[in-house]
Amino acid sequence: MVRRSETMTASRAINGTGYASDEVRKRVLRVARFAARFAPLGFQVAPETLALMRAMVERGEIHALVPERVWQETEKALREPKAAEFFKVLRECGALQPVFPEIDALFGVPQPAQWHPEIDTGLHTLMVLEQAALLSSEPLVRFAALVHDLGKGTTPRDEWPSHRGHEERSVALIEAMSRRLRLPGEYRDLGIIVARYHGIAHRAFELKPKTILEFMERADAFRRPERFAQALLACEADSRGRAGLETVAYPQREYLQAAQAAAAAIKPSPEEIAALPGEKIAQRVQQRRVEAIAGLPKP
Repeated sequence: MVRRSETMTASRAINGTGYASDEVRKRVLRVARFAARFAPLGFQVAPETLALMRAMVERGEIHALVPERVWQETEKALREPKAAEFFKVLRECGALQPVFPEIDALFGVPQPAQWHPEIDTGLHTLMVLEQAALLSSEPLVRFAALVHDLGKGTTPRDEWPSHRGHEERSVALIEAMSRRLRLPGEYRDLGIIVARYHGIAHRAFELKPKTILEFMERADAFRRPERFAQALLACEADSRGRAGLETVAYPQREYLQAAQAAAAAIKPSPEEIAALPGEKIAQRVQQRRVEAIAGLPKP
């Protein structure tokens, strides 16, 4: 049951007085964050509060939000148990478009029903975020899940429901969002890795060992294994964030983590370091890493 104090807190977030103008604008984001926090208790934003929020949006007040304020509230929302509710409420009151136009653009964009029974890309994105929240409490993972498909919002209509090349378009949009909201580099970088490589991760069992190694090298999996593990969690969330497929196993994550570990364990011997030029050493290490990956069992 929702406590009356929680409902009143949301109302005060909009109706309170005595704050600076930007603080007033931020209340729309704060109410959406309350929804993300208290949704498990049955909390819903009251219709009169939503009406006040819509009025603020219609007056153009949300456009003036300071970028640091937007990100401050968003990062907090990504830590909440129902992070997707934050974006649902923003969309319901009309604030999603001025605050996150890249995410708002995904709604109404179709995907192939064969792979996405939910069809709508915006719906898929929120489902992916919901799955990411179940898989990980890390806001980094949840953010990467949220932005992995941004490029689908810029696919020309005459190409729907196909989205060829959306990965690199997603990267460009993440970079633009990062500049606009002044995101921390760790959020930008993980988002880019997942946007660029989630399709490769999904096809892991179809790839040659050499291709898997090249993918891990491009994803910087050997220097940053912890970030690679985070990226794979976001990829699993993408796979599970589809209607009717929420509980389907994603063995690609375990397999790619095993491939990373097996390849990372391959090091040049002291004899090779002493006797061979650097290029030759790199070739030998790469070959043995390919062989190590090839020796891994597949489901």
